[in-house]
Formats: sequence, structure tokens, C-alpha cells
Amino acid sequence: MTPLDQINANPLPFAALIGVEFVSAEPDRVTARLVVRPDLCTAGSIVHGGCLMAFIDTVGAMATAINLPPEAKGTTTIESKTNFIAGVPVGSTLIATSTPVHRGRRTQVWQTRVELEGGRLVATAMQTQMVL
Repeated sequence: MTPLDQINANPLPFAALIGVEFVSAEPDRVTARLVVRPDLCTAGSIVHGGCLMAFIDTVGAMATAINLPPEAKGTTTIESKTNFIAGVPVGSTLIATSTPVHRGRRTQVWQTRVELEGGRLVATAMQTQMVL
């Protein structure tokens, strides 16, 4: 089973609710897409920051999941720091890509970039995942 098959075989309920779609997954890079719907927005039809953070957290968590050691029971986020760069209007498609900074026995650290389809940077984040 490929890493992408592994992720898609066990969808996270909240990720499915907001519309996260995983498009590629390898041990060193996980990418997902999210279309900004009106119900994911704040005032002015701009994506809500919490939605962006949930998107980022989901992609980083799944990147960790496909890199867990065999004896691990799962993962949970223990720290996350997001920088918001630009607002994103309804109808836009976001692409999040997580890459590893550290993959240890007890924690993993992932950096995630969120861009518009054309490559414009929207947000960056660094998150630490605990290996359970």
C-alpha cells in the first residue's frame, strides 16, 4: 500500500468535513488540496484562519502518520505556529505541502507551506507531532 493509499484509506472525519483532498504522499513530502467554500470563510468571504490552521494541522499529522515507527500507536499535535501571509477569497484552491524538519523516535517536526494554485504564498507553519 502506498503512503497516499494509506492516508486515503483512513480519512479523518474533520478533514473530510472541511474538504481536504490528499493528492500526493511520500515519506519526505505530503501534499493536499482544499477549495475555499463560503462556509469556511469569515467576514468579507475570506477563508477563516482557523480553517487554514486545521488544513495545515491535518497535512502535518498525516505526514507524521506515514512516518511512524511500527510500534507507534498514533500521533498528536503538541505545538503549532502559523504565519498568515495573505487573505484567500472564496472559490480559491489552496495547496498545502508538508516537509520534515525532524523525524525522531518521540517527536516529529513538519514545516507546511500553503499556496494558491498559482504559487502565491498564503501561510507557513511549523508543527511538532508527538509519536504515541
